Amino acid sequence: MLSYRHSFHAGNFADVLKHIVLIEILEYLKKKDKSFCCIDTHAGPGTYQLNGDYALTNREFEKGIGKLWQRDDLPDRVANYVDLIKVFNSSALLTRYPGSSAIAKQLLRSKDRLFLYELHSTEIELLRNTVKKDRRIKVFHADGLKHAMGLLPPAEHRGLTLIDPSYEIKSDYNLVVETLVNMYKRFATGTYALWYPVVERSRNQKLEKAIHNSTIKNVQLFELGVRSDTDQLGMTASGMIVVNPPWTLAVTMQQILPWLADVFGYDGAGFYRIQTLFGE
Repeated sequence: MLSYRHSFHAGNFADVLKHIVLIEILEYLKKKDKSFCCIDTHAGPGTYQLNGDYALTNREFEKGIGKLWQRDDLPDRVANYVDLIKVFNSSALLTRYPGSSAIAKQLLRSKDRLFLYELHSTEIELLRNTVKKDRRIKVFHADGLKHAMGLLPPAEHRGLTLIDPSYEIKSDYNLVVETLVNMYKRFATGTYALWYPVVERSRNQKLEKAIHNSTIKNVQLFELGVRSDTDQLGMTASGMIVVNPPWTLAVTMQQILPWLADVFGYDGAGFYRIQTLFGE
């Protein structure tokens, strides 16, 4: 929705999970010399000020990236993520947090391409300012779920599509599956990373079942929860559903998700899930 501003939630535990998975996939794609294409359907403004009014309203970053910032016992893959976030901060203080689009921009090689979609009229201008005149990147003031389909298959025949809407509208749970299925039909060998929140578990169960019953193959799910499911308002967990994941991803997540669940869990209630929704 056009009213949604991710600035309120930047750097929270859900961002930590999403961005670790994003980094792992992009670093894997970079292992081959051949170029790749990355598409972000909901790019946002690019970067977020954690000392700004939006982020300080609920201070969600303090229970996400903030819990990792000064630790010296981070698992290697978590340390890689934190090191990347530090690139966006000019001092030891945590004041800025990059969104998915800025992280992807940071990891691109000169030969790779990045396509960013953002519909919000204010955030699209912030995004353009973040990207500046980078020839590797194209920014579209449009709905990525509707329009990114036209980029598939990419000329590189290698790439990642990140799908992470706000889910403010309940119909988004059905729409993301429809979009994912149609994208997969156009580019079946591409990697797709679908972010989801857990607010009402029944919605997620329907989403997972719809993907399992679709034509999509080779699907893994990685979920991180900070407290048990509840009927009350608020996100208790979030996850990433990855189509055609790197073969290394499951191993990495098996190593770090238990650690993250312990660090982020409220009163020892943290949990994680690693599940194959459909094998190869």
